Amino acid sequence: MLASVSKSGYYAWIKAASIRQAREDQDEKDIKIIKEIFYRKKQKAGNLQIKMDLENDYSIIMNHKKIRRLMRKYELFAKVRRANPYKEMMKATVEHRTCPNLLQREFDQNEAGKVLLTDITYLYYGNGKKAYLSCVKDGSTKEIIAHYISTSLGMDIVYETLKIMKRSMLEGFPEKAMLHSDQGVHYTHPEFQKRVKQMKLIQSMSRRGNCWDNAPIESFFGHFKDEADYKECNSLRELKRVVNRYFKEYNNQRYQWGLKKMTPVQYRDHLLMAA
Repeated sequence: MLASVSKSGYYAWIKAASIRQAREDQDEKDIKIIKEIFYRKKQKAGNLQIKMDLENDYSIIMNHKKIRRLMRKYELFAKVRRANPYKEMMKATVEHRTCPNLLQREFDQNEAGKVLLTDITYLYYGNGKKAYLSCVKDGSTKEIIAHYISTSLGMDIVYETLKIMKRSMLEGFPEKAMLHSDQGVHYTHPEFQKRVKQMKLIQSMSRRGNCWDNAPIESFFGHFKDEADYKECNSLRELKRVVNRYFKEYNNQRYQWGLKKMTPVQYRDHLLMAA
């Protein structure tokens, strides 16, 4: 016995060589027509679709298991359309609930952390790459107190934003502090609303289709996209570095007339000392 193979087994394998070669030749023949269909369908056809095309367009009857085996052997993997994250989140529960517009555009209440405005925007960078930026802006100090970048619009983008916001509020939230957003699916999601409530924040929402109800953060996104050099970034890591640098400069070095010529951080400290 050599290499754990019996003598009889070895000769049987030798004898079957012609059968294996015939099967290999047939595979090469069959995969050509399968590839033709696969690429004609823009790489989106699975074994069942190809089976139907073979029967109807080529009058070839082939078992779908064989087609699946050949596709795996020659690494033909169908492109699967990704589920829309919004639809998936809406399917997860029927308890999505909007909140009234309690803020009523009273963005500046002269108290740091009293009014917190949140929203999500998209960022195109590099060669058609897309990321999403979630932010929280203080309505009184204009400071961006939390931001998070993700390549996914799943619920984690807002959950992580909440965590960062909580960590950044070292003094805690003022009594009856309010988190205001639009009526997007992230903010009407019951789990998001539960987490906001656990942070003892009051939730407020813009009226549907009315961007003026959350104008300060909408305006900030516009200025950010005009000023930040993020479009030339080639990687997510580089994008995050550029965005982090912009927010650091905005919060600490951007003097604003409406903040008594102070930066957002300086004005926050000013309000806290005056309280």
